Amino acid sequence: MNNAYFFQNRLKRRRKKDMAGYFSPQAKKARTGSIDRHTHVLHESSSLLTEEQLQCSICLEVFTDPVTIPCGHSFCKSCITQSWDKSQHYYCPFCQEKFTKRPELKINITLREVADHFKKKTVTDKSQILCDICTGVKQKAIKSCLDCGVTLCSSHLEPHINVPKYKKHKLIKAVKNLDNYRCEKHEKPLELFCRDDQKCVCQFCTETDHKNHKIIPLEVESGQRKSQLGKTEMKLQQMILERLKKIQEINHSVEHSKRSTEKDKSDCVDVFTALIRSIERTQAELLEVMEEKQKAVEKQAEGLIKELEQEINKLKRRNTELEELSHTDDHLHLLQIYPSLCIAPRTKNWTEIRINTELSLDALRTALSQLQKSLNDKLNRTLNEKLKETVSAELKRIRQYAVDVTLDPDTAYPYLVLSADGKQVTYGDTKQNLPDTPKRFTYHAIILGKEGFSSGKFYYEVQVSRKTEWDLGVVRESVNRKGKIEALQPQEGFWTVVLRKGNVYTAGDDSGTYLSLREKPKKVGVFVDYEKGLVSFYDVEVRSHIYSFTGQSFTEKLYPYFSPCFNDGGKNSAPLIISHV
Repeated sequence: MNNAYFFQNRLKRRRKKDMAGYFSPQAKKARTGSIDRHTHVLHESSSLLTEEQLQCSICLEVFTDPVTIPCGHSFCKSCITQSWDKSQHYYCPFCQEKFTKRPELKINITLREVADHFKKKTVTDKSQILCDICTGVKQKAIKSCLDCGVTLCSSHLEPHINVPKYKKHKLIKAVKNLDNYRCEKHEKPLELFCRDDQKCVCQFCTETDHKNHKIIPLEVESGQRKSQLGKTEMKLQQMILERLKKIQEINHSVEHSKRSTEKDKSDCVDVFTALIRSIERTQAELLEVMEEKQKAVEKQAEGLIKELEQEINKLKRRNTELEELSHTDDHLHLLQIYPSLCIAPRTKNWTEIRINTELSLDALRTALSQLQKSLNDKLNRTLNEKLKETVSAELKRIRQYAVDVTLDPDTAYPYLVLSADGKQVTYGDTKQNLPDTPKRFTYHAIILGKEGFSSGKFYYEVQVSRKTEWDLGVVRESVNRKGKIEALQPQEGFWTVVLRKGNVYTAGDDSGTYLSLREKPKKVGVFVDYEKGLVSFYDVEVRSHIYSFTGQSFTEKLYPYFSPCFNDGGKNSAPLIISHV
């Protein structure tokens, strides 16, 4: 039996199953006039999660270990595996798309969570309702009569089905608190809804206290409220999916952090094994710091996951309540508790919450720098070479994200002079007559790159040789371009490293950190990882790390930032030159 024949049989079975459902008593009752089964099913499938949506097309059951194949369709892992095992060719049983080689199957974790959650959802009666008329052993009630004010078993319900006088009575599903479904004042069925007073009323109420009010059938108002609950249910389900994905993201971050930690530990061991016994204590301390940082990452992840799981459980409970209510015939009960359920539970906004997995390479460099002061030249050379190898590997990795940066003349301070190719900028002697556009800086000697970045990674290099002052880095799009900038700091939208007075290097962080550089950089590399919130600076020729801003939160476009600073009487007349990487 080939796959096509096998799948056709499955479709025949589904049609047979659908037809059986069509002629069932429940389906017949749901249909009115010329409404066909398709319309009926479409109406009942308004909820986001239905059994049909979560069915495997092969076994016609709710997914078990679902996998998604390249065409986008999903099946139970065992079903698609058996299907492909019986065929010499590999294609989708649903859309018939063929694949040149057998696709690798990986379980769709999110879909599995949703399917498992759906399987657990059951609607059961928590307590049995008994007939009010039975004497002796009372039978299970199946209907309540709002006109008679009693609850009836199948035997005592018979007059309401066969006797014309009782056929007009209002019957509902058996309920315990029947008095809540009847008007206290008139003892008549609450089958209407007053929109003016937002309450359920009987027919007599419309002729007295609610006369001239806007009255509609109870079922109509309930249907509209159900629709609103359906939207809330969809929102809750989406929130559940988002939190499941956030758990995956956190687990992935922890695994990435573990791998990075193991690599850093290995590098440390390689360095310290070449050192004398006097630095063994420092080695142990450094490893302990790194271990503690990893523990902190895992502890943070554990806390976030626990918090997410608590929110998921809360949302699942609310979702189950909504699922039950979305299929209830108990219109009055639905309307009475509607206000408390139509609003999603209060939860945390997880959009900007991330695990801080940035390991302390700066701590490693600082420790190595301290060691260099106490060791002889031979050990210094060993450490320098090892550090240079690390930075070289790091530079090799990030240079693959190099972008072609060109200076934007529309942002240039009027005294700045650009080269024809837009790759060089210097401070001129005279102010140019340029239009004061919104993009232009008019108070400070600043110019930006033409292209901004709102995602991913990018890297560029700038020659700074023969200069006594300069600024480099990135800025957010909305920085102040017309007035005085108090500080080149992240809270102002600047992530920069600057040179002043020929040899004073400073990072524009919150405290204005002074940087101790062994050599004066001739070419500076700037690397940005937008999603990680990372901005790093490197001395390209010496292959050393200058400074990194970590754990930043970027919410708008970032632009490459340049300032050649003032000429200083010709001492700082050399240009900043954007290099080709």
